[in-house]
Amino acid sequence: MRIAQIAPLHEAVPPQLYGGTERVVSYLTEALVEQGHDVTLFASGDSRTRAHLEAAWPRAMRLDPSIIDTLAPHLLLLEKVRCVASRFDVLHFHLSYLPFPTFSQLAVPFLSTLHGRLDLPELQPLFDAFPYAPVVSISTSQRRQLPRANWLGTIYHGLPEYLLEPQPQTGPDYLAFLGRICPEKRVDLAIEIAAKAKQRLRIAAKVDRADETYFRNAIAPLLSQPHVEFVGEIDETQKAAFLAGARALLFPIDWAEPFGLAMIEAMACGTPVVAFNRGSVPEVITEGVTGYVVDGVQSAVEALTRLGSLSRKQIRAQFVARFTSRRMAWEYVNIYKTLARIP
Repeated sequence: MRIAQIAPLHEAVPPQLYGGTERVVSYLTEALVEQGHDVTLFASGDSRTRAHLEAAWPRAMRLDPSIIDTLAPHLLLLEKVRCVASRFDVLHFHLSYLPFPTFSQLAVPFLSTLHGRLDLPELQPLFDAFPYAPVVSISTSQRRQLPRANWLGTIYHGLPEYLLEPQPQTGPDYLAFLGRICPEKRVDLAIEIAAKAKQRLRIAAKVDRADETYFRNAIAPLLSQPHVEFVGEIDETQKAAFLAGARALLFPIDWAEPFGLAMIEAMACGTPVVAFNRGSVPEVITEGVTGYVVDGVQSAVEALTRLGSLSRKQIRAQFVARFTSRRMAWEYVNIYKTLARIP
């Protein structure tokens, strides 16, 4: 099939450091290429891919502090895709609802994977205005916020099977927090859980410009505690050692996270996850197999005492069975074929 993947321009594909959506777009694009499809990736010019790269902006906007209006480059991206849309069997957008007005008017099949939060009241009227715009969810829980949207399916994120693997555990024990520091990720609760469990906590996390005040006022004062080590933002080459070396990944989210890539990254390394029961967590974590789904700080502390009953080999096997990019690509291709009416 001739497939266009259209990525956000905030980060390169894949990102140099932290980045969720653009990272998933990269994994999907490369898996589609491996399966023999003719794939064009519309992304920033500093992206790296085996697909055909169409640079819609010179470099990731995160690396260019001069960019104030981030919508303008994305509208240019949409226009670039519109001009060549007829070359493709299907257009796959990762830009939320931005494609709806333009591409609902074209004959070329398209779909949008919705990667972000959908619990904002202003979204339902927008989706009601485009009732036939085809969308894919990344978890079943994500759909509950917009039940009337034109859902084509739910497809969980996936990683390349051998991108992250178990490694021998060396050095002192620690718990891990991986992701982004913001109010809804609740790294403060991860620090509290580790303290109550008398465990060391290592934090590998990005601080967005929008969250700098929160970090400075609410989190930075907590980092001086003796059981806490703030590693900062890490890249893909550092992630396997960081996760595989941990006793568990703490995921104490305080919102309905649509997926949570860090959970399957930990599972790929054979590392159990202790996560709060929010959003997609009970869909991703198999209770008592890949980790524990808990309801608060104290139950998280208690769950940490039961890590010894979990098999790291079985955690890795669950990742391979459920969360590889190869599986993700196959599921998307089935939707592409339905949209393009290809047997």
